[in-house]
Amino acid sequence: MRTVRSRGFTLIELSIALVVLAVLVTMAAPTLKLQAQRQKETELRGALRDIRGAIDAYKRAAQDGRIKLPADASGYPASLEALVEGAPDASRADGARIHFLRRVPRDPMNATPESNEAAWGLRSYASPADAPSAGVDVYDVYSRSEGTGLNGLAYRQW
Repeated sequence: MRTVRSRGFTLIELSIALVVLAVLVTMAAPTLKLQAQRQKETELRGALRDIRGAIDAYKRAAQDGRIKLPADASGYPASLEALVEGAPDASRADGARIHFLRRVPRDPMNATPESNEAAWGLRSYASPADAPSAGVDVYDVYSRSEGTGLNGLAYRQW
C-alpha cells in the first residue's frame, strides 16, 4: 500500500519560522530608529546651514550698501521673516527686492506646532555666545530641542 503524505508545513516548522522572523525584526528595529534619527539630524544641519547662509548674505548686502539701514544698526536682519520678505535693493532704482530665503525651514527636532520661525531659538548680535537671547536683530539661530545628537552634542549647540 502506498502512503499518502499531505503537503504543507507542520506546526513545528511554522513555529521555527516565526521565531526566526521575530529575531530578525528585533535586530532591525534599533537600526531603523537610528536611521530615522540620522535623517532628522541631516535635515537639521541643512536647515541651519540655509538660515545661517541667508543671515550672512543679508549682512554682506548691508555692508555693501545694497540694504539701507540706520547708522546704529548691526546689519543683521530684524527677524527670520525679513529674510523671506526681502529688503529693497538700494543699488537699483526700480524698487526691486533682495530675497535671501524662499521660506523659513522647519526645525526637525522641535515637534511643536508653532510656525517655522517661532520654532527656532534666536540669538541677537548683542547677546553673549554662552547665553544666547533674542533681541533687535538675528545674529544666529539654534534648535530649541532638549535632545542630544549622535555626536554627543546637544542640538542647541549645533
